[in-house]
Amino acid sequence: MPLPSPGRFSGTWVVLFLAISPSIFHISSSRYLDSRFEVKRRHLREKVRDMFYHAYDNYMIYAFPHDELKPLTRTFTDSLSELGNLKLEHLPQDYNGSALTLIESLSSLIILGNHTEFERAVFWLSENLNFDVDARVNLFECNIRVLGGLVSAHILATDSTIRFVQGSYMNQLLILAKDLGQRFLPAFETPTSLPYAWINLKHGVMVNETTETSTSGCGSLILEMGALSRLTGDPRFESAALRALRRLWSMRSSLNLLGTTLDVETGEWIEYSSGIGAGVDSFYEYLYKAHILFGKEEYWRMFQSAYLGVQKYFRYGPWYHEADMRTGKATYWQLTSLQAFWPGLQVLVGDITAANSSHREFVHVWKKYGVLPERYLLDHQIVHPTEKYYPLRPELAESTFYLYQATKDPWYIEVGESIVKSLNLYTRVNGGFASVRDVTSMQLEDHQHSFFLAETCKYLYLLFDDTFWASRNYVFTTEGHPLPVLRDWHDRLPEAYIPSNWTYVKDDMQTRRASSMSLQLCPATMLDSWRPAPPIESACHIPDSRSDHRCLTDEDCGVDSTSCRRRSCSVSGYCGLWQFS
Repeated sequence: MPLPSPGRFSGTWVVLFLAISPSIFHISSSRYLDSRFEVKRRHLREKVRDMFYHAYDNYMIYAFPHDELKPLTRTFTDSLSELGNLKLEHLPQDYNGSALTLIESLSSLIILGNHTEFERAVFWLSENLNFDVDARVNLFECNIRVLGGLVSAHILATDSTIRFVQGSYMNQLLILAKDLGQRFLPAFETPTSLPYAWINLKHGVMVNETTETSTSGCGSLILEMGALSRLTGDPRFESAALRALRRLWSMRSSLNLLGTTLDVETGEWIEYSSGIGAGVDSFYEYLYKAHILFGKEEYWRMFQSAYLGVQKYFRYGPWYHEADMRTGKATYWQLTSLQAFWPGLQVLVGDITAANSSHREFVHVWKKYGVLPERYLLDHQIVHPTEKYYPLRPELAESTFYLYQATKDPWYIEVGESIVKSLNLYTRVNGGFASVRDVTSMQLEDHQHSFFLAETCKYLYLLFDDTFWASRNYVFTTEGHPLPVLRDWHDRLPEAYIPSNWTYVKDDMQTRRASSMSLQLCPATMLDSWRPAPPIESACHIPDSRSDHRCLTDEDCGVDSTSCRRRSCSVSGYCGLWQFS
């Protein structure tokens, strides 16, 4: 049979082409965009890898085994005794460093896949690290950096996927961590059980030591010291941290707010103004992460009350100002760079909308200056006149990583790319990465903080390559050190409980497979990629009148979807469960 003439069915072919081609174009275009997106992520991952090794190699060449690198002069500083010591008082004479940056880099080396360098570092520390030194150190800083770094690295070193070539690992890092933890214990010997902020590693608490400490300083010890107890079987470390945390919580105001500084001898507040930034930040973080790590419902109850207090009294739109813990009245309208951790914490809780809202404001300030200033005056929209610096802090990168994991929104990759470009443009020097002394002039300071390798590079790398995170269930400490969520660390997992704005559901499969970011079930939303499920919403739910939850009166607020309780309008103009019977 002869083929039909070219024009016979031409109209039919045109119609069929028009009907089919859009879907073909859409599929091919989508695959092309996905491919380009992954290529971009890999490219950015390699840029971050280069950043890490530029910082790490320069430290190892010019500063190791001292604590931190001075990248402009390519020298070093033995800074462990200076951390938190603003007046540089009581500095040791014979202290020559504890390889602080190397300790902080251990978990980052594993995440970057460099097991060989990790092994070299582990055995060097095993043979050379000694804490029997006459050095006065800040308990909080030494806990999150040194103790946390050692405990986390010990756990990674005992991972079955880590194969030591040069020798066998015999728990040397855990032995060092226990030695350090024992040196911490005299700090807790106070009438209140609240620890001194400073401890001499050789001699204990010094005569006439200051009794002033911060909420973070005595309320952010439970992860590292709790993990140390679980690993060693010695309950003293977790017990000391938990007693301090309970005492601190008992000092909260009737509004469930805590101040910033207090006296460990008298148990009285020194500074009543508080917020989510410096001096308080990690207290909130550790309440919730301790609940994830150890399964104690007590931690959740503390966190729930504290979180609602923050949302009611500190929040103003996307911003968080400071307020008096006794009255809830605003005291300082300022953004501090440490506050940028908060959106990441909100992601873990499941409050994605609020996390995205505040995160975008931090990004706006970052883009305004090129980096994030230490303190920004919200009421004047200017940098604080005396706190213009940016010490390579990681908090914005951290929250960006969490938000991308929760939403997979490519915009967060763009934010990460902007952070990478800024760090390379403004802070990279031949000898490493330098802190910014003044964000308005980009004048540099001769200091590469250890947390740049422990956190900033780590969170940026994980943003572009989450292989490590995706295959494991870890909680990151406030210094970015991963601790595994293990079933045998949980004293008791609640079968189910219903907090004010979230629902937690536990079953055997979820206990085995869920990550710490997917343990929360939000109203009408399940952040669970491995098991599809229909949206969950109770019949009693009445949405707030506005999608952004803003309100003028209680009439603008609806009925909560999980508790079936009437929501009310806060003094800051937001609907929530503010009234308790």
